[in-house]
Amino acid sequence: MSSYFNGGSQDAPKLRVYINLDNITDLGLNSCLPASLKKDAAALSERLKADGFEGVQLTDAGPPPAGLSLPYCGLNRISTPAEAESIVGRHAARGDQCLTVHAGWGIEDDEDVFLLVKAILEAGERHHLPVFIETHRATITQDMWRTVQIIKRFPQFLINGDFSHYYCGQELPYGGMDMKLNFMKPIFSRVGFIHGRIASSGCMQMPIDPDFSVRPQSAQGQVDYLADFRRMWVGAMSGFMAAAGPGDVLIFAPELLSGAYYYARLFRCPDGSWCEETDRYQQALLYQRLARTCWDEASVFHHVS
Repeated sequence: MSSYFNGGSQDAPKLRVYINLDNITDLGLNSCLPASLKKDAAALSERLKADGFEGVQLTDAGPPPAGLSLPYCGLNRISTPAEAESIVGRHAARGDQCLTVHAGWGIEDDEDVFLLVKAILEAGERHHLPVFIETHRATITQDMWRTVQIIKRFPQFLINGDFSHYYCGQELPYGGMDMKLNFMKPIFSRVGFIHGRIASSGCMQMPIDPDFSVRPQSAQGQVDYLADFRRMWVGAMSGFMAAAGPGDVLIFAPELLSGAYYYARLFRCPDGSWCEETDRYQQALLYQRLARTCWDEASVFHHVS
């Protein structure tokens, strides 16, 4: 049976905050993370540790950067059942603690979806590597309804919850969040990894402010997307706590992408150049604090410390 990432202790289930290294790709010159650190894995590791990050998610399948001293996990794409064995095996051999994947393209018939999921789960079991299929656009889990059907067929199915794809791609607030959150309960019950990104119903990646108790300044519409994401993350963390055992770990990894992927919004600077609206590393530091706040909220219901 597929399993959560386990740290090998008998401790109560815990949260660890990593950072996806694409979060620090193409940062602006005014970022609080010096550009020089990104070329020195040892120095970068020390800075990330000092800033409270407990590991990293590597964004390619090559060898870990020389000098990296933080634990790491991986991510990849598995488009067909035939690819599952080699891709999962490669990440297991590299020493990844776990792996998140984009699976398929979202245009497959149901039986093709189930064959792909079966191949991924079996590869994870053979290589003793926890594999979390991401809720992502242009994949088999891009749709909430189909994701729930997959869970019904494969109760051991585990998810990397990137809920920005549902919130924006399926416009979750439209029709009422309570209805959507109730439908998503089976999804929350299978989350073993979370990609941290907050969307609005019309934009995939929106900034947040240091005061989590108020609407973000950029939330100019009728919906408070920060409040909605807090509910989703607390729901997913509660689902993890309810199912996890001693030593199990939920990784939360901010994954705020640059304008090269059309995620970070770009605006004209005074000199006429294009600039991102935020420092994505500074935002990741806020996400780190917010994730721990959500974990504390979820812990109240499960008495987990």
